[in-house]
Amino acid sequence: MTWETLFGIVNLIALLAWLPLVFAPRPRWLIPALRWGVVGGLCALYALLIALALSGAFGAADGPAPDFSTIAGIRAIFATDGGVVIGWTHYLAFDLMTGLWIASDADRIGMRRWVQVVPLILCFLAGPAGLLLYLALSRARRPVRL
Repeated sequence: MTWETLFGIVNLIALLAWLPLVFAPRPRWLIPALRWGVVGGLCALYALLIALALSGAFGAADGPAPDFSTIAGIRAIFATDGGVVIGWTHYLAFDLMTGLWIASDADRIGMRRWVQVVPLILCFLAGPAGLLLYLALSRARRPVRL
């Protein structure tokens, strides 16, 4: 399987999880199923890919160890198709998990579904921005108690 194929597969899986989360009725089983099935699957794939990459299984054993402490080091990691797919899988898993938390918390506090749509879509497109919007909206519903 090529990196391009794997990239397409993880994107499709994530999109198919986001669609019902944002737009469909949300039965009790949906969020746990997406959490364990999709997020868990993406996390397992990420763990496998990062372990293989760090072990040199993708042919990088002769090169220097990945440098996570500099911009140049991170740029070098993402300069490969494998680095992009592994990093993208990381983003997809965390953004989807954040979206699942937003949906669960919003349902718990009684936020209307039409209000949830905007932060969920923003979370899908730009993770932290959607989370920030949701935190602001949910805080407006329940003031901070000191």
